[in-house]
Amino acid sequence: MDRSAALRLLLHPLWRPLCHLFAMAVMMAAVATAHAADTRQYTVTAPDGLPIAVQESGNADGPPIIFIHGLLGSRLSWDAQVDSPLLSRYRLITFDLRGHGQSGKPASAVAYTDGRRWADDLQAVIAATQARQPVLVGWSLGAAVASNYLAAYGDAGIAGAIYVGGVIELTPTTIVSHPDVYRDLASPDLRTWLDAQRTFVALCFATQLDPVTFQRLLANAAIASPVLQAAVPTMSIAARDGLGRMTKPLLLIYGAQDALVHALPSIARARELNPAAASTVYAASGHAPFVEEAERFNRDVMEFVEAAQRR
Repeated sequence: MDRSAALRLLLHPLWRPLCHLFAMAVMMAAVATAHAADTRQYTVTAPDGLPIAVQESGNADGPPIIFIHGLLGSRLSWDAQVDSPLLSRYRLITFDLRGHGQSGKPASAVAYTDGRRWADDLQAVIAATQARQPVLVGWSLGAAVASNYLAAYGDAGIAGAIYVGGVIELTPTTIVSHPDVYRDLASPDLRTWLDAQRTFVALCFATQLDPVTFQRLLANAAIASPVLQAAVPTMSIAARDGLGRMTKPLLLIYGAQDALVHALPSIARARELNPAAASTVYAASGHAPFVEEAERFNRDVMEFVEAAQRR
């Protein structure tokens, strides 16, 4: 085929969609490669010697956001935020809570029931990353970690906090009763334990996820410490001294269809402790609005961070 014939073939209308798809594929591959290159992973040591796995991405010079995942999650819980073009202007810091992901997994129950330990982990991450005035975004159990941090260290070192499906207190008023699930998460029987994890992860979402994402989140649960899963229902939460004494901006985000936390009673209790707290409820979400309505959530985070930085 001569060069003119090849040129006519390439200019044929049927080739244009294929060329467009090819260009899009190249661009997406380049973005993925750049994202991988910009991601840093390292370990921070907590005061009790526990290694905490940390990941950073986004703009290293941007305002920092520290994401704190929930029970049976990991830093991978925040993929929809870490991969968001809208949030790429910020320094995005994620880490695995103790007993989760690639962080250390103590064999002692007190390492999980003592809420101060979780607060110390977060402080160790803030200190090691030298994050200046970060916004804390705590999901579910991660909100309890934020409250314990605030009780232990105050709010002078942060710009504000967002509680997402946040555990305010471990009380029947705020926590939906699932006695069989929590009992089986402490079961010594492997099948029972794994089935409880699958049930728990499914309860996080009002609309079930695609199979690949669900399986990844289920794997998150499967590598969490069994000791943690048995101990965490009795974890101490200093809500009154932490959330209650916070003076920085606080936003509560809940899903109207949350099957693990009572949304409206949790908001009411948080406002009883801290009347300045703002709140919003996502009608289409369950326990994980940052996954189920990710675009809206990312916009809300962006607006909150921008407002907090202006204070």
